[in-house]
Amino acid sequence: MPTETTKSIFLTGAREASPFILVVGPFGLLFGVVATEAGLNVLETMTFSILVIAGAAQLTALQLMTENAPTIIVIISALAVNLRMAMYSASLAPYIGPAPLWQRALAAYFLVDQSYGLAAVKYESEPAWTVRQRMAYFFGTIAPVCPFWYLSTLAGALIGSSVPEWLALDFAMPITFIALIAPALRTRAHVAAALVSITVALGLAFLPYNLGLLVAGIAGMVTGAEVERQTMKRAAS
Repeated sequence: MPTETTKSIFLTGAREASPFILVVGPFGLLFGVVATEAGLNVLETMTFSILVIAGAAQLTALQLMTENAPTIIVIISALAVNLRMAMYSASLAPYIGPAPLWQRALAAYFLVDQSYGLAAVKYESEPAWTVRQRMAYFFGTIAPVCPFWYLSTLAGALIGSSVPEWLALDFAMPITFIALIAPALRTRAHVAAALVSITVALGLAFLPYNLGLLVAGIAGMVTGAEVERQTMKRAAS
């Protein structure tokens, strides 16, 4: 509601984002362990995690680096995995575009799957919020998530290969994306894009350097856009 204070909205964002700690922790721990096993030291691992702050892209780049993939393939693959951030930005721009430049710059840095997923749904349900209130909520969502990402990455880098394999830390990545994507599949375009990208990714899993993911991402976006276009065309007729 518009009468809410920015402090209370910030705390609401932090509270609603807190459950993601359960998957961000193992995810960060996994990256720290994998990075050190790949030969990065603690400083390099933390620099990587702080500068990129995108777990899926980091793991993709790291895997390709360990496979001695060409540098251009590493860069393109990491950028492709993070291409969704451009769509996230376009989606949030109508809500927080008028915010001061420094706030938008911080939001761009801290734009992660969790902050976007929560903010996109909240902004739709609270159309009367001011830009200041929207920014307060956004920064609230990253308050428990991003610092915990750094700390868990550091813990993984320090522990290294001493983490037993039976912990199966790699469960965190798929669970994170399922938790974020499932509630967002609200239209035919969303569902079609998800189904096509999944099908193509599985069908092209044999391609080297995870190139199938690049094709799957493009196919999903094209499908979603076309279904949305057809839906709007039928609605206008």
